[in-house]
Amino acid sequence: MKLHTLLLSTLLCTSFATADNTAVKQEGVKYIKMLGGALKTELKAQMKADKSGMGALGFCTAKANEITVDVNKKLPDYAKVRRTALKVRNESVNKPDALDEKVMKEYVAAIEAKTFTPKDIKVVEAGDSTRVYKPLVAKAVCLKCHGSDLSEEISKSLATNYPHDQAVGFKEGDLRGVIVSEIKKH
Repeated sequence: MKLHTLLLSTLLCTSFATADNTAVKQEGVKYIKMLGGALKTELKAQMKADKSGMGALGFCTAKANEITVDVNKKLPDYAKVRRTALKVRNESVNKPDALDEKVMKEYVAAIEAKTFTPKDIKVVEAGDSTRVYKPLVAKAVCLKCHGSDLSEEISKSLATNYPHDQAVGFKEGDLRGVIVSEIKKH
């Protein structure tokens, strides 16, 4: 009887932890979509208006961080959302920490092993918070500013605005980075 009670309580605790994890994942994905949607909408409009990519690069330089700050103002006090990458363009606002790097390297390994899916959302416990990661995969349109064959105009702008830029040399299908939602346990 004691074994039965122990197994039942263990099963219930696991169920509650899983249910809680699912709720945090859903909340994190909601915040990721808020930021990703705001940035993607504007980037698409810029790329449509200017096929060279200069408009999109200008938008990113002038407004991407501002949009991130604005989205975070709309979130509860216990949550935040941000972008990061292994190869960053703007280190002052997008530099990854050790956990971010670990998760992104797992995504890269999955891409190399051909087991990756862009819908692979990772949920990671990190001390007093839970992080939800969504991968960002380089698409053909991204390569105008992040690829290997950049126009002279884009190259000059990058050198001026991001003298320590690392976010180039990508191919279609590479991991460009992640959007991370961090939710403190409350």
